[in-house]
Amino acid sequence: MLHCDERSIRIFILAMIIVPAISFISLLQRGRVRVGVVMDMAGTMITSETVIIKGENMKISIVIPVYNEAQNIVDLIQEINGHLRDRQEYEILIVDDGSSDRTQEILAARKQSFPEMRLLRHPGRYGQSAALVTGIRNAAYPLIVTMDGDGQNDPKDIDSLLKIHKQWEPRTIKVMVAGYRRHRHDTRWRKWSSWIANTIRGLILGDHTPDSACGLKVFSRELFDRLPTFDHMHRFLPALVLRAGGKVVMMEVNHRSRWRGQSHYGTLDRLAAGIVDLCGVFWLKRRSLDLRTVDVCSAGSEQNKTLLSLCPPVGR
Repeated sequence: MLHCDERSIRIFILAMIIVPAISFISLLQRGRVRVGVVMDMAGTMITSETVIIKGENMKISIVIPVYNEAQNIVDLIQEINGHLRDRQEYEILIVDDGSSDRTQEILAARKQSFPEMRLLRHPGRYGQSAALVTGIRNAAYPLIVTMDGDGQNDPKDIDSLLKIHKQWEPRTIKVMVAGYRRHRHDTRWRKWSSWIANTIRGLILGDHTPDSACGLKVFSRELFDRLPTFDHMHRFLPALVLRAGGKVVMMEVNHRSRWRGQSHYGTLDRLAAGIVDLCGVFWLKRRSLDLRTVDVCSAGSEQNKTLLSLCPPVGR
């Protein structure tokens, strides 16, 4: 028999009231606000088979937030090194979010074996978003790769994500390449709850992202610096990039079963935080500034030449 405490019941009731209300407001505004996700240049979902890797060397910082992953993190680092060493110039930033197990001790002991690794640690548990912010702000390289520390993300997908980002880089720095776990190796309850969350989020925010919570993403540090930072922001990165005027490219990635241990995030905890955060991101999206300027004082185009009289030389 399922037992629910008073707090859980309140959360459920709050969700039933707030989510439909926001959805209704969003639908009223949908005709005025048009945003979308760029799937690829042809308008279709990108799969790893459609990407050809040419071995282009890029300097990347791989940011991995961890909490009590002593059983998994060493094997993950070894797998990353085995795949990327001699192929990319990279660093691995492990951000320990106040683990209570032997994560820090084990990684510190392996520092000589992993010269590419840098270990950062929070004095307490600040959350996954805080760990991402810490890692990205301390990254040595301008291109960021993020992934989870439980072994469910496949490092072999990093090459494909980087290649797609490279294709878009000449056009805009404001592009995020995000993984899409079409075939997830999670419990049925976790997959069902994620589908509900993605559906509601997409309806309200209009980001058209089938899997916003996938840990595998590639973006520039400059793009991330333009985004507002707050607790749980990692669940809304595609929507925040779109809000900033950027583009999101989705690529299907491999998803594996968790190697060891169990997830550190409860469904009810995610629901409670998700409701509040969804309201906040919706508010941010509605209050974003669309600033478009024209430099009427620059010479060059015929239009600007006709406007030079508006900006007489200094001293006149």
